Amino acid sequence: MLGPPAEPIDADPGLFDHALQSSVPVLVDFWAEWCGPCRMAAPEVKKVAAALAGRALVLKVDTESHPQLAARYNVRGIPNFVVLRNGQVVFQHAGVAPAHEMQRWLENVE
Repeated sequence: MLGPPAEPIDADPGLFDHALQSSVPVLVDFWAEWCGPCRMAAPEVKKVAAALAGRALVLKVDTESHPQLAARYNVRGIPNFVVLRNGQVVFQHAGVAPAHEMQRWLENVE
């Protein structure tokens, strides 16, 4: 049996919509390969996924591959982080943030 994911999950639209039904808060990292700040944020996102495995779900959405998902959340600049609870946006942040700050966003909605 697989345990809760301790790594960020690359999400396509189908997986993303399925994750919206999660019973735990979901952190979505909207990013792109060419984005320098996104690459800086990636290790911080990984830390959050590891620290909150089982208590939160961490998704990565490539805005180049899935622009419709970015448009759905009005993402205009990346990196952009969205916290969802029961499929609803509870927090959104544009720009790089440290892991401890991202964890706080998720813990505030648990």
